[in-house]
Amino acid sequence: MNVSANSKDPSIRDELSSAFDWWREAGVDYTFTDDATAWLREPGEPRDKEAPQPADERLSSSKREAPEVAERREPAEPARIDFFAGNPPQSLEEFREFWLSSPGLDTIGPRGRVAPRGCSQPEIMVLVVDPEPSDSDILLSGPQGRLLDRILAAMGFSDEQTYLASALPRHTPMADTHSLAESGLDAVLHHHIALVAPKRLIAFGAGLAPFLGPDLETRGTDSQQVKPSVRLPDALTCEGLDSLMNMPRLKARFWRRWIEWTATHD
Repeated sequence: MNVSANSKDPSIRDELSSAFDWWREAGVDYTFTDDATAWLREPGEPRDKEAPQPADERLSSSKREAPEVAERREPAEPARIDFFAGNPPQSLEEFREFWLSSPGLDTIGPRGRVAPRGCSQPEIMVLVVDPEPSDSDILLSGPQGRLLDRILAAMGFSDEQTYLASALPRHTPMADTHSLAESGLDAVLHHHIALVAPKRLIAFGAGLAPFLGPDLETRGTDSQQVKPSVRLPDALTCEGLDSLMNMPRLKARFWRRWIEWTATHD
């Protein structure tokens, strides 16, 4: 079809007007809603008090009676907990006992927790977000652990020079690490690191950032609070071991970062 040079595309107003005309010709000239209506009410009979009001009436009523309901409320910040109850462990042995038996450390309880392993003052401490799905008695005993063993061997570290730990006591898929850290678990991790006293720290997993970040304000309403104040050792942060397993290019990138990091932190 040929269109003359003087013709122009219809405006939005023209299109809406045409659409309304079409519906009027079809006989649809009323607004219909999904609200319940008392169709069988006798003429002149008052409306049932419990019958739902039309949407427009409900809206105007809510504005008249409770305008504050429409105000936007900021989400409440989680209360901060002192998981040590004022008595933090003074040795790695005490921390291990606390980690495996403290009932308030998480909502599930002691069952299924996996302890850290290694000795104090190691050459390197390796930190992950949580244990592997298959871990039971030994942390990182599955495929991720085997990859880590090869990485540490290539770095020249033996088992006696390494300490392995997790920020969470059990395997926790899709963990909200930001909320967990703010609840006070960041203080638990910092105290753990202080007890280990490693020369270097490698953190595998982006979820560890809330635990290790610099902005560690004390929050909460009660006086029983713990604010992380431990000076962390030199740390290298990188992708999780599961990501390194599935994406070979990340292994190469991690190794380059390790070489560069050790060159400036010897």
